[in-house]
Amino acid sequence: MGARSGSVRWRWLISVLFLGAAVIAGFFAEVQPQHQSAAPLSAGDTAWVLTASALVLLMTPGLSFFYGGMVRAKNMISTMLQSVMAMGVVSLLWVVVGFGLAFGEDLGGLGILGDPRTFFLFQGVGTATHPDLAPTIPLLLFAVFQMKFAIITPALVTGSFAERARFVAYLLFMLLFTLLVYCPVAHWTWHPAGFLRRWGVLDFAGGTVVHMTAGLAALAGSLVFGPRRDFRRGASHPPAQVPYVILGTGMLWFGWFGFNAGSALVANEVACIAFATTNTASASAMLCWVFLDGLRGRRPSALGACVAAVVGLVAITPAAGFVTVAGSISIGAVAAAISYLAVHWRSRSDLDDTLDVFPCHGIGGMTGMVLTAVFATTAVNPAGADGLLHGGVSLFLHHLMALGIVAAYSFGLSYGLFRVTNLLIPLRVSEEEEEVGLDLSQHGETADPIAILQRS
Repeated sequence: MGARSGSVRWRWLISVLFLGAAVIAGFFAEVQPQHQSAAPLSAGDTAWVLTASALVLLMTPGLSFFYGGMVRAKNMISTMLQSVMAMGVVSLLWVVVGFGLAFGEDLGGLGILGDPRTFFLFQGVGTATHPDLAPTIPLLLFAVFQMKFAIITPALVTGSFAERARFVAYLLFMLLFTLLVYCPVAHWTWHPAGFLRRWGVLDFAGGTVVHMTAGLAALAGSLVFGPRRDFRRGASHPPAQVPYVILGTGMLWFGWFGFNAGSALVANEVACIAFATTNTASASAMLCWVFLDGLRGRRPSALGACVAAVVGLVAITPAAGFVTVAGSISIGAVAAAISYLAVHWRSRSDLDDTLDVFPCHGIGGMTGMVLTAVFATTAVNPAGADGLLHGGVSLFLHHLMALGIVAAYSFGLSYGLFRVTNLLIPLRVSEEEEEVGLDLSQHGETADPIAILQRS
């Protein structure tokens, strides 16, 4: 009874904080100057990025099906809701302060963080263009497009601690992670003044910003949460709904065209290249994974093929607009092989990363980042750089340095944020709540038909 009343108190506190912050922000927001140019809009570019923004948002419900189908039936709703809630929480956080931290005027000229006052509550974010961030589309559209990336990143992390996380604690971690991990790394990598951007580091659509940060945070979360109550090395639980996994994969693959091709921010030949390389890398990864299963004498599984397709999409993300279609075949295959080995290693260890977020998104993102610096060519995108295969030794070395910095920062800070969250709100549910399932214990709902019959 005491644990339940404590949980209720925390729910009330979080609700009051959210509502209070919204009211205070509305009263005290100051109008900021319009950081925009008078350059004309491109109707074609605007139409394409509007479409791409919708495609990227579709990926988060797709992820909820992808993750929800993999867990046990008693945790399906909870797992899916964790992804969906990111759409609400991060959307508001991005409007209030997130966009400013990531893309606001650089603080102190260090290339580390944006000034949150620049675009506080979207002040100054209008429908005119911006000379640096959005030369041919409304700055508001650019901000909304980037919002979709911020939404899916903490949702990716949830797969690592699925089936044992307290819902309110997850909400708090999501806030802290978005503000302190995602926004700074986005500024480093994508803002014109970001220090990684000034180094020449290439990340077309978020291999570093999205997948590395999420994957390393997932590793930290797996370590802090510890294994599930009934976790056994080498054992696996049957997924609740493999058709949900297939559906989620289709939604992710479809939405990823907006994720990658939309990151060109224009409707031109670079967007076309990114569209093609995205599809080819995913196809290559899927076939490679199934082939590796065959070499081990295993039957081809829908789950393996779907996971592989996502690994290919992850790996091509930083490279999509910088490499040839032929290069994307290699990137997909290499990433699939490395992630396949990582998943096999994880299954033989005591690390309980429930849905293999780190082996797939973390390792896949790091592999894609390194291979971008191998296969990139200015023949595809003059705004990029030549990779190692084309004499770009400097680019390759800068990518290795960036990989070390982002990995250490994302893992170290996420580990600390999980610990801080646990001090404020216990991260894990009780053993009894875990046994009955998070759907019932956290939300009072269930997708399990047997449980529904028992309650009726």
